[in-house]
Amino acid sequence: MEKIASFTIDHNRLLRGIYVSRHDVTPSGDVITTFDIRMTEPNRQPALSPRALHAMEHLAATYLRNQPEWRDRIVYWGPMGCCTGNYLLMQGELTPADILPLMRETMEFVASFEGEIPGATPRDCGNYSYMDLDEARKAARVYIDEVLDRITPANLQYPQ
Repeated sequence: MEKIASFTIDHNRLLRGIYVSRHDVTPSGDVITTFDIRMTEPNRQPALSPRALHAMEHLAATYLRNQPEWRDRIVYWGPMGCCTGNYLLMQGELTPADILPLMRETMEFVASFEGEIPGATPRDCGNYSYMDLDEARKAARVYIDEVLDRITPANLQYPQ
């Protein structure tokens, strides 16, 4: 079997950042861009806790699907299995630079969120109590301060 594209990226050199993982074309001709929202350096920094990622998933997905400029282009937001970041799927052939302001807004929303996490009820979520809002907020703040506010080309393109 062939390795899928995401397993060909050198994770030993991968930095935190925003990367285009792939562009796919649907049968109707729409382009879907999959973004790798990498929040920790794989194999070098601690992974995010699944509870923090779950809280972040609820918050970021809610924010993105309600954001006036981009909501109609949001397909999916969800955590990576390795717990080092999230995937964002959007309609259109987009670049990391295109969504940098959107990611900053989204992470600011997560970092400053107070109150009940949207969808964190037994009726709305299959594991509603498996969340850590404080850790999600801390992870978002670190990502803003250490990555998004200091972004370089190396944080926007996979290592060669």
